[in-house]
Amino acid sequence: MRILLVKTSSLGDLIHSFPALTDAGLAVPGLCVDWLVEESFSDVPAWHPLVSEVIPVALRRWRHGWWRAWRRGELTEFRQGLQREEYDLVIDAQGLFKSAALARFAHGTRVGYSMRSARESVAAWFYQRQFNVSREQHAIERVRALFAMALDYPLPKSAPDYGLHFSTVHDAGLRRLVLLHGTTWASKHWPERYWAELTHLATEAGFEVVLPWGDPDDRLRAERIIKAAGSGELLPRLGLTDLARTLASASGVVGVDSGLAHLAAAVGVPAVTLYGPTRAELTGAIGPRQHNLVVDFECAPCMYRECSYQGQSKVQPACFGSLDAHKVFEQLRIQIDMAT
Repeated sequence: MRILLVKTSSLGDLIHSFPALTDAGLAVPGLCVDWLVEESFSDVPAWHPLVSEVIPVALRRWRHGWWRAWRRGELTEFRQGLQREEYDLVIDAQGLFKSAALARFAHGTRVGYSMRSARESVAAWFYQRQFNVSREQHAIERVRALFAMALDYPLPKSAPDYGLHFSTVHDAGLRRLVLLHGTTWASKHWPERYWAELTHLATEAGFEVVLPWGDPDDRLRAERIIKAAGSGELLPRLGLTDLARTLASASGVVGVDSGLAHLAAAVGVPAVTLYGPTRAELTGAIGPRQHNLVVDFECAPCMYRECSYQGQSKVQPACFGSLDAHKVFEQLRIQIDMAT
């Protein structure tokens, strides 16, 4: 049986799909999966052993120049490439208008979430079979449920298995912490002052602290944190696969709500992820050595991209005042000790 999985972005959403693939591979002998994904994330699907072919799409790039992409023949080439295969099922696990529209180009029975279940209800109009999946459950469990219903097997009750195995070289004498300080929403950012304090605490405890970065703003933030802490190392810019290996070989990871934090949980490294404006019960990082720290604040989780709190606060975003560096480092030490 051959299926096409449509899940184009973002990094966290892609990682949330891995346990469903693991389930399906165990339940359906001989299952082969192709994955349609945004070109900037084309490395990611291939991490799972069940994925046979990765089909990149350039929606993010094309939307800034549809005419140019058409003139170059990119749109025609993409459509022809997608239609080379006859699929038994085309599963849209994203539930957006854009993902459903892409699924429509593929040859095969299109399935996805019902109007009540999809993130954008209009997406359901594109499917030939629809499934009701509660939106009040974790994103990982939503995808697992969708796959179980679409492929007709009992939904496993086991903990999520991401199926990721990265070859890493562990230096027994190296105690390295990775700080994932970057995220998309302004309201998700842990205060830089706390990052610097955490870096100082970790260095004093004998850890090497490294900070990755993905864009110029990330790099500038990392440089400010290192300068304020008087310690820490700025990593070179890494691709996603190299970042995954870096996380997998670390002694521990601290991150804010981001795709990389979900990746840290998925590779099984001792990790702490910080949640302020977002709902950890729906999109929290899940992993065998993962712990989510959730703020204790009157208006959290607000689900706002910008902090709108008008009262007095010692930090911004205001809700993170309840999660200082000492509390975070203490929890990280617990996670590391549990893993040894």
